[in-house]
Amino acid sequence: MIHHLNCASFAPRLVGPMVAHVLLVERAEGLLLVDSGFGTADIADPVRLGRAFRSVMRPVLRREETALAQVEALGFSADDVTDIVLTHLDLDHVGGVGDFPGATVHVYDTELAAARRPRGMEHGRYLPVQWKDARFATHHVAGDEWLGFESVTVLGDDVLMVPLHGHSRGHTLVAVRDSEGWQVHAGDAYFHRGDLTRPPTTPRVLRVVQKLLAQDDEVRIANQDRLRDLVQADHPGLRIFSAHDPVEYAAFVDAATP
Repeated sequence: MIHHLNCASFAPRLVGPMVAHVLLVERAEGLLLVDSGFGTADIADPVRLGRAFRSVMRPVLRREETALAQVEALGFSADDVTDIVLTHLDLDHVGGVGDFPGATVHVYDTELAAARRPRGMEHGRYLPVQWKDARFATHHVAGDEWLGFESVTVLGDDVLMVPLHGHSRGHTLVAVRDSEGWQVHAGDAYFHRGDLTRPPTTPRVLRVVQKLLAQDDEVRIANQDRLRDLVQADHPGLRIFSAHDPVEYAAFVDAATP
């Protein structure tokens, strides 16, 4: 079973409401999270998120939105979470890992290297205190093929890491198999559902934001085009969503509501 969680809410000016879309996957071997939003330590000490981030993103910090609180609300404990797969290590995606000290945190080696040795603008996106005690399992960009994407990392039979760099050095999308096909968490490969239409219908302000945040904008644009191809191929049971689009998130929550 796959649960869709919002593990951080934002109210940036001009952009409008945003979420931190996180997956909680029930597996025989334990629970798996895809991304983690903010953690309880971020809620307790929001100053550590930095003045610039808080001023621009205007996070609404609530303990009940943390992955830990929502895992516990579903009747599980932190110890039940065995794995966390991160799309990347930006501070609004990795803050919750500290609440699950027993979990193995999966990330591409290029992303962890960027976080440990940031260059230029990368200094503002990573917050080492959030993940300094994490038990990382690093993966190389090499492996299998999946729906036209190369170098896919397989984590069991039901979870794939698909390299989709550009937003950050080691950004990945994470595909999780369910009874209908695949749910594909694209992280920050795109920000708005309009990015996946052809031609794109993304609000101008979000186009500018994505460009400013990209570590390699040319690669980011090329990978967005690959995602459009994937959508237009209309694979049965394939559902793609980003980390921050509130409309995409609400659609999954509504579909799961009896």
